[in-house]
Amino acid sequence: MIRVGLVDDQAMVRAGLRMILDSEADIEVCGEAGDGSQAVELAASTHPDVILMDIRMPGLDGISAARDVLAQCPAVRVVILTTFDDDEHIYEALQLGASGFLLKSADGDTLVNAVRVVASGEAMLAPEVTRRVIERFSTTASGRMPTPAEAIGDLSERELEVLRLMARGLSNTEIASELFVSGTTVKTHVSHILTKLGVRDRVQAVVEAYESGIVVPGA
Repeated sequence: MIRVGLVDDQAMVRAGLRMILDSEADIEVCGEAGDGSQAVELAASTHPDVILMDIRMPGLDGISAARDVLAQCPAVRVVILTTFDDDEHIYEALQLGASGFLLKSADGDTLVNAVRVVASGEAMLAPEVTRRVIERFSTTASGRMPTPAEAIGDLSERELEVLRLMARGLSNTEIASELFVSGTTVKTHVSHILTKLGVRDRVQAVVEAYESGIVVPGA
């Protein structure tokens, strides 16, 4: 059973999320919070597997709450609920360790899939959000010339190829289809990439890819 915590300052939004998630046999909502401070308390008291965290809330916002939750309960996976108006927060949330992003306009199937993907140890990088990250790097990383040897590290050519596809927002299944290999093979490559880069999940791997120059915006 996947235990999920819901954090949003709008009760109607939480009710809608709960209705969708509670209809799934393998998911249960273990608690709700209406602001960031309550989210930290929720994580400490109920130990959910996944927290769906709204960015914009009064008092302690979603970014600050996610930082506190991950510091106190590192096993919790945080998925940020975002809109296209929250571009400036995406990169910061990626850096602090969020396991993915979900647009508030997403349908029920996408929501349920995101919870399952994140709970399984992967990360949810929606293509729409990935494009926003690329745009951010296109402006903030312009003019940087990272040393190729330092950027590549110990990654093999195939691992670099997989990382570049990850940076485009492709899932393991989509990467397997692109490279004509099995899903198990892709999962192994991803695991090696995370280990070699010293990162927690594929979201952090994508951040590292752009910051180090392994992936270049627009290339």
